[in-house]
Amino acid sequence: MDAHHHVWDLAVRDQDWITGPELAPIRRDFTMADLAPEARAAGVGATVLVQTVTVAEETPEFLALAARDPLVAAVVGWTDLTRPDVSDTLARLRELPGGAHLAGIRHQVQGEPDPAWLLRDDVTRGLAALTAAGLVYDLVVLPHQLPACVRAAARHPELTFVLDHAGKPPVSTGEFEPWAADLRALAALPNTVCKLSGLVTEADWERWTVAGLRPYADTVLDAFGPRRVMFGSDWPVCTLAASYGQVVEAARELVGGSDPDVFAGTARRVYLSRVGGRNSRT
Repeated sequence: MDAHHHVWDLAVRDQDWITGPELAPIRRDFTMADLAPEARAAGVGATVLVQTVTVAEETPEFLALAARDPLVAAVVGWTDLTRPDVSDTLARLRELPGGAHLAGIRHQVQGEPDPAWLLRDDVTRGLAALTAAGLVYDLVVLPHQLPACVRAAARHPELTFVLDHAGKPPVSTGEFEPWAADLRALAALPNTVCKLSGLVTEADWERWTVAGLRPYADTVLDAFGPRRVMFGSDWPVCTLAASYGQVVEAARELVGGSDPDVFAGTARRVYLSRVGGRNSRT
């Protein structure tokens, strides 16, 4: 199972984060029709579709897509957690076509200038609403924001926090601390899970190696254990550095084979346990 990928259609909505010559290769449409043969060739039979922009209309679109595409098993969407009516918004999302596929919410915390954004009173209220709704919260953060993640996860012990892309370690520079220590502090909390995803794009895109990724992957696996680690491709962003198949094979090499938890069990427990209703598929 692929626990983290995206799709977008530039005719529907611009992806304003795709700027500059380095990102030009992914400034085009990426659809489920593009992903399906890649996933099938890699032996992936289910995916989690994750939000890309902080636009309210995207999540209903993703839910509708999940309702009609058998490959998408769950959706991590976006809504403004700082709004006082967030509980009502979550309830409305679940009533939409495909709403049963809503498993979690994510916000681009990595773009927030306040390193303690997760600890704000309005965000704390929003995270409490996610807990009450039985959803999970995906963390997309930079290494310096990990301490706030630890404090937020400690404040909300009943909410599952999923760390995307292993907290974006500085693979390209070979640095290790304080990322590793902060990651271990987060892993010490039982309500946290980590995605083994996004490492190839944190490395040198043209010269990355499995050996270069291994110290970071080993730290994740040692800190969280396989039952709290899940594989994610981060397709199509990963294509800046590697093909879908290469990312899957690198993950298998890093893990030491097709671990049943990392490559299916963890994602099913964390995400698919939230999915229900007549449109759910596993």
